[in-house]
Amino acid sequence: DKWDAAVAEEITYSESKIDKYEDTLGTYLLKVSAQDLSVQDSTELTKILHIIGDFERLGDHALGLSRLAEEMGTKEVKFSTQANEEIKVLKNAVLEIISLTMEAFVTENASSAIHVEPLERVIDELVKEIKSLHIERLKNNHCTIELGFVLSDLLNNCKRIADHCSNIAACIIDTANNN
Repeated sequence: DKWDAAVAEEITYSESKIDKYEDTLGTYLLKVSAQDLSVQDSTELTKILHIIGDFERLGDHALGLSRLAEEMGTKEVKFSTQANEEIKVLKNAVLEIISLTMEAFVTENASSAIHVEPLERVIDELVKEIKSLHIERLKNNHCTIELGFVLSDLLNNCKRIADHCSNIAACIIDTANNN
């Protein structure tokens, strides 16, 4: 979709807040970890630290996608209709994995979390397929190297979002299994 200055500003603001939350929570949890904790509590604390880190990275990747959209707008470059259709499918999958992950996290529901990993694998395959189709477009002079760099960054951000969602879901499942 098109770059929107207001949305970009909101993403930048949210990402900054996430960074502050990660720092504050991480500092607190590290102080807690210095206490005499049971093995189970120590394990749970470690999982929480990992989840906090994954959420912070999700914010980083959202910011990365926003900056790519801005770059495309500034340079007035656009993907082909075919590439846009491919990206739309990927975008829907990424929005779905984020939604599933958030639902599982907020409700601490392992039943929701188990659907994240299969979708992460689908996203990995979509990314591979889009890269392959892009190479074909390059060979046929239907795309530019410059757009290829933007597409590569976009795909890497989407793949990493899916990876972090998978990490969060795995922690939720692990916690439920240990309880």
